[in-house]
Amino acid sequence: MIAKPWDAQLAYWLVKPLKDSWVNPNHLTTVRLVTGLAAAVAMSTTGYAYAVGDVVWANIGAWLFALSNFLDHTDGELARLSGKSSKWGHQYDLASDAIIHIILFVCIGYGLREGKFGWWALLMGIVSGVSVACIFHLRNQMEQRLGKDASRQPNFAGFDIEDVLYLFPIVTLLDGLEPLLIAATIGAPTFALWVIWQFFALPQSEAN
Repeated sequence: MIAKPWDAQLAYWLVKPLKDSWVNPNHLTTVRLVTGLAAAVAMSTTGYAYAVGDVVWANIGAWLFALSNFLDHTDGELARLSGKSSKWGHQYDLASDAIIHIILFVCIGYGLREGKFGWWALLMGIVSGVSVACIFHLRNQMEQRLGKDASRQPNFAGFDIEDVLYLFPIVTLLDGLEPLLIAATIGAPTFALWVIWQFFALPQSEAN
């Protein structure tokens, strides 16, 4: 059995007191969405911030994104604890995931347009964001048809592969957004192609 990720375990203990309260999972999804969008807006100012030597907003955006990534676990944990799961809530959660990651990369590209890549940075952000959207959509389709195990990420000692996103504040602290954008422009489409291959490799009866 795969160990429950550490962040999901922490989210469980944090939302446990809310089990019988008026707070429902959709409230937490909304908090997560707003936090993620705020992170993206902060990232869109990156170009100006680096130009004047003020990286405060870039760092704030990175911490907000890490927080948003953690909050993504809270709605699901509360839904399971309280029995308030719903199909609409699940779709809302998935849509929020996609929206945040797409807009974040587009805003990073926009924010870096004053750097060495010029307006190519925006195109790189769009490519990364669209690739992420493709990944989320196909993983959602696979989950709906085969269950959560079909889209489960590799896990090692309680860490999922997506936990690398918690390193985002270190990236901004080390002025690494441009290398990150390069990596995303290459890595996200590559991973999307792998997910597409996984999807179409499903037995025909499961892929339809």
